[in-house]
Amino acid sequence: MRLLSLMVPLCALASCGSLPTNQDPVVPHVDFVVQAGKPVDSKSSEPHLRNLRQLTFEGENAEAYWSNDGTKLVFQRKSGGMTADQIYVLDLSTGKTELVSSGKGRTTCAYYTQGDERIVYASTHHSGDAPPVVKVTGRGYQWVVHREYDIFDVTPDGKGMRQLTKTPGYDAEATVCPVTGDIVFTSVRDGDLELYTMNPDGSNVKRITDRPGYDGGAFFSHDGSKFVFRSAFPKNAEVAKTNAALLGQQIVKPSHMEITVCDRDGGNFKRITTNGAANFGPFWLPDDKRIIFSSNMIGVENFAKTGDHTGLREFELFVINEDGTGIERITNSPEFDGFPMFSPCGRFLVFASNRNNATKGDTNLFVAEWAN
Repeated sequence: MRLLSLMVPLCALASCGSLPTNQDPVVPHVDFVVQAGKPVDSKSSEPHLRNLRQLTFEGENAEAYWSNDGTKLVFQRKSGGMTADQIYVLDLSTGKTELVSSGKGRTTCAYYTQGDERIVYASTHHSGDAPPVVKVTGRGYQWVVHREYDIFDVTPDGKGMRQLTKTPGYDAEATVCPVTGDIVFTSVRDGDLELYTMNPDGSNVKRITDRPGYDGGAFFSHDGSKFVFRSAFPKNAEVAKTNAALLGQQIVKPSHMEITVCDRDGGNFKRITTNGAANFGPFWLPDDKRIIFSSNMIGVENFAKTGDHTGLREFELFVINEDGTGIERITNSPEFDGFPMFSPCGRFLVFASNRNNATKGDTNLFVAEWAN
């Protein structure tokens, strides 16, 4: 296997068609060397991951996304007695970590804007200093879509905050087009969790998906022409009714999510996975033809065969072709691997994992060189 080496920036290689570019793209540092963190042993069962490094060492760290120049990560963290996630930037040259968000309320889903000039993320701080709390009952994995979340952006040092959304209800899960700078996000503004786009300043909001069930966690392809995201497909009217009732309580139960893609305007909606598992965190490989994502499909398959539910909380990374063929397992670690993202030059993969924990339940960030 050889290390993927791209000597030309992906944004320059991309066929952008007629999409307008808001500004000159930042050129990724193709020769950049990660100095942050420390090396950990690679596994022979994970041949695509070379020179693995652990970047964080305590607490809950997740959703780490690259700066466009490929030298920093923005991520969310909860540790050291914190009551909710806040947004941080990690300098991969020095290992220095700095708080970007206000330190108030709850935050989630941060992403660098085009040009690395600002960072966009969702926060509840404008509704009160204390993090909002929703009581979750029942069995199985559930997450809360707090109605107080709105989308903001700040400069990388946390200054100059602007509020981009002001519609009542959940607005979050924002990511940015590397070509146009437009933002795709998830919102409940029309009664269900759907995808929308907006200009970098929050104007010109357009609805992208319009179907029963959750659509969210979207990422643009490198050429800006399409999205990959996760979607729920209610089995019947009764399940749809139950899901709607949970959403009214600000709760989503993502036990069955599939990976889906569509064009930038919402056309050509396609379901990529059909395994009935919890599939999430998809991201395009540098060729925009394959998708990396996290799934508990192995545990789901084992549960169907044996009734053993212990594997349902074990998530691994997989790669799949855009047509749903050629699935390949990437990680082989107990418990959780998720939130994968390739660096802008395509050389590195960052992800979150429960591996190598000092404390049970910790989730930390790891980066590896990608080997084809």
